[in-house]
Amino acid sequence: MTRPSPFKYFKTSPEIRKRRIGAMQSSKRRWRLDEMFVKINGERHYLWRAIDHEGEVLESFVTKKRDKNAALKFLKKAMRKHGRVEVVVTDRLRSYGAALSEVGAARRQQAGRWLNNRAENSHLPFRRRERAMLRFRRMRSLQKFASVHASVSNHFNQERSLSSRNIFKTNRTAALSEWRGLCAE
Repeated sequence: MTRPSPFKYFKTSPEIRKRRIGAMQSSKRRWRLDEMFVKINGERHYLWRAIDHEGEVLESFVTKKRDKNAALKFLKKAMRKHGRVEVVVTDRLRSYGAALSEVGAARRQQAGRWLNNRAENSHLPFRRRERAMLRFRRMRSLQKFASVHASVSNHFNQERSLSSRNIFKTNRTAALSEWRGLCAE
């Protein structure tokens, strides 16, 4: 007996992404790139993520290696979808510098000790959800989950500290009604 896919309910992820990309022209200012370790069946894999200056996940990408080729592939994918970026904040991983120099954006890189905290903190909700799912068993399911999780959390993520309670509640209600409209289609 086969189990139904848990992703059958998330067919609206491409529609959400299409609607949001048009409004995200400000995401070309500053990206934060980071990778995190994820175990799949006891093997270490890497989830590469690009986060914009507001904390929204722009791109997710899963690889088996953490080298220049993987970083280059991730950067090309993110730049193809979101365009060129003004500033790229990374940790001190050398593969970022090599990939950025090959793309022609080496001067745009900033690397420092605490500069990449927004990207590091964005891993926390993903880790909580990963624990609740009791890990991943296939690389493809991790990639699919990461992209769906990013688009859904971006849709409902409201920076509460930046607005008053009334504005926050209005934005939250609008996001929920838009979500219900997408799911009804």
